[in-house]
Amino acid sequence: MNFKRTFALLLFGLLTGPAVAGVLPEDRSDVLYHLYVGGGVEIDGPSILVRKQLGNSVSVVGNYYVDYVSSASIDVVTTASPYTEERRQYSLGIDYLRGNTTMRANYISSTESDFDSTTYSFSVSQDMFGDLTTLTLGYAYGEDIVGRSDDPTFRRDNRRQQYSVGLTQILTRNLIAALNVETATDEGFLNNPYRSVRYFDPDVASGYSFEPELYPHTRTSNAVGLRARYFLPYRAAVEVEYRYFIDTWDIQGNTASLTYIHPWGPFTFTIKGRYHDQTGAHFYRDLFPRAQATNFRGRDKELSELTSYTLKLKVSYQFIDVNKGWSFFKKGSITASIDMLSIDYHDFSDLTAGAPVGSEPLYHLDANIFQVFVSFWY
Repeated sequence: MNFKRTFALLLFGLLTGPAVAGVLPEDRSDVLYHLYVGGGVEIDGPSILVRKQLGNSVSVVGNYYVDYVSSASIDVVTTASPYTEERRQYSLGIDYLRGNTTMRANYISSTESDFDSTTYSFSVSQDMFGDLTTLTLGYAYGEDIVGRSDDPTFRRDNRRQQYSVGLTQILTRNLIAALNVETATDEGFLNNPYRSVRYFDPDVASGYSFEPELYPHTRTSNAVGLRARYFLPYRAAVEVEYRYFIDTWDIQGNTASLTYIHPWGPFTFTIKGRYHDQTGAHFYRDLFPRAQATNFRGRDKELSELTSYTLKLKVSYQFIDVNKGWSFFKKGSITASIDMLSIDYHDFSDLTAGAPVGSEPLYHLDANIFQVFVSFWY
């Protein structure tokens, strides 16, 4: 559930773009299709976004996004049955420009059979020092309602808050850098109501039994990221990014990426490599020594120690030239991308291998994420 929500929020952020002080976003419309395939999970669906300026000071944006999910992942096949579901998300946003200050407010509502989520966010960006520096302050508040498809009386709440500070600086005519700091807090029911942990049990043939997972009711995380883009003489660009993450569950993560962007006539080619490494949560165990061995317990593979690698390939073709236009469209483009994801889990066993307890091979995940979208500016 959290993965799907995060993916959708990232998609909305990709299409709407970051808050930029001093300039309103251009009028545009996007029609997108996305597909995630990997680890027994398939997620696909459309997304439609429309942005329009109202006068010289206001810009509004709306987004409709659908997920069709079918899952027979390793978490599901070892403790439950495969399932299918549908999730719908609606997003609305407004930008208000006054001088060198831009204020942005967004609302996101997501619903599915056993999980509802609502998020409100607000940010203020200010250009300073001859528009060479931009300072952005942001706040987001969210509420989640967690249910169970097999128990209509089950209801748990979760509240989320996020504070962010961003500083963007033009260093030279070819170099721009950005520093972002985020603090997030979660409070409430933070685990998956369907997921179980396993513990050693010599009285059963498999050598282990299952019991429900139990997470702490609070989580605070901090992250700092640094990104720099250098524009090359032939209109290409190189971008490097690093992000450090730490939380009160003892997870520490390091993420680094390198991107190369190369325009060629009406085409723009992008290649990006990403590396991520993290430690595991303090209450995570692949195999607990006994039932109720600890106050908190979890076996979500995303909370384990892991290393991931992602290679992104993207190409964009501008089929309506900005200098010629087409009817009332100023510009049009089509973009296709694929993200090839590989994750090595260092402390999560593949129970489907059927090996004796404690000697199962470690799980490895390969996944592909496809996106195709058409954009029109008007």
